[in-house]
Amino acid sequence: MKAKKILALAGAAALIVPAASQAHVSLQPNTIPAGAFATLDVRVPGEQEGAYVKKVDVLFPAGFTSVDYENVPGWTIKVINQRLVTPIQTDEGPVDEDVSQIVWTWTGPLGQVRENQFIQFPLSVAIPDNTVGQALLFKTVQTYSNGQVVHWIDSSLAAEHPAPRVDITAKGGVIEDLAGKEAGPEAGQPAARPVGGKQAAPASSGGGASRGLGIAALALAALGLLTGLAAIGYARRLRSGSDV
Repeated sequence: MKAKKILALAGAAALIVPAASQAHVSLQPNTIPAGAFATLDVRVPGEQEGAYVKKVDVLFPAGFTSVDYENVPGWTIKVINQRLVTPIQTDEGPVDEDVSQIVWTWTGPLGQVRENQFIQFPLSVAIPDNTVGQALLFKTVQTYSNGQVVHWIDSSLAAEHPAPRVDITAKGGVIEDLAGKEAGPEAGQPAARPVGGKQAAPASSGGGASRGLGIAALALAALGLLTGLAAIGYARRLRSGSDV
């Protein structure tokens, strides 16, 4: 009996993955060429002990005339448009309003986001043509079931609650997801351009963030394997020493 319990515990230990600390509301991918069509994932973590995420309110920068959204089980969505003083000229003609806000509200029972969990809200968007070199901020207000409200609105990447952002590069470039401070310039600063005028190569396997997660996953798997082997050896010694 003891041997079976040890093996069960070893298997459970191999499956434990620590949650990332100080997770932020973010956008993936975060580096997109102007004029490109892309699917943005609004990634929202749960960080309140004993509470779940109740509402996510994202304020859009100007120029997004149309947004398609995915139906996420357990969540309702409200798209708020605003009328433009100067219409935007498009291939289909002038557009006199753009997307101002999108609000997701949890209605349950599926899709609840508690501490150490996260959820993604996919959006299909067309990046405005006139945003080359800009860091577009998507200021976000996150509300929890216990009444706590977190304002992800700071324009500085070094702030405690930075606003989710997308770094807009030249037309015809590649869509990337870059980690850390490479996710975009500080608001008001020009975006980095390819050295020598050449287009940067696409990030492999989802960029630096994905590579880092892959390395961490391999390390955790190796640790779990070693733990399991040690437990099996111990269990065999128990069996040889006594009939348990």
